[in-house]
Amino acid sequence: QVQLQESGPGVVKPSQTLSLICTVSGGSITTNVYSWTWIRQPPGKGLEWMGLIAYDGNTYYSPSLKSRTSISRDTSKNQFSLHLNSVTPEDTAVYYCAREVELDLRYDYWGQGTQVTVSS
Repeated sequence: QVQLQESGPGVVKPSQTLSLICTVSGGSITTNVYSWTWIRQPPGKGLEWMGLIAYDGNTYYSPSLKSRTSISRDTSKNQFSLHLNSVTPEDTAVYYCAREVELDLRYDYWGQGTQVTVSS
């Protein structure tokens, strides 16, 4: 059974960097049919795809967030991370990590989500 767990601070000050880690168990992040994705949901809004890191380490970002976003991984810990810099209150959201099946572009496993509030 694959499990994903997000971790990180619940509150970030404006202009700082939001950093989250997704720890994966029950499957390797280097398995070559999966990509590992960050998705967020601001209050009262829909899901927003932020970016992903593929099994080979290649990264892809939402055009609207690309200038502020970085996704990396630590294969020794089976973790991947999100860094979003220069945050504003509009970045307040529940942040999810998820596994995407590349063959049919569906998300088969999700983390429980973590609330991040940007506030001074």
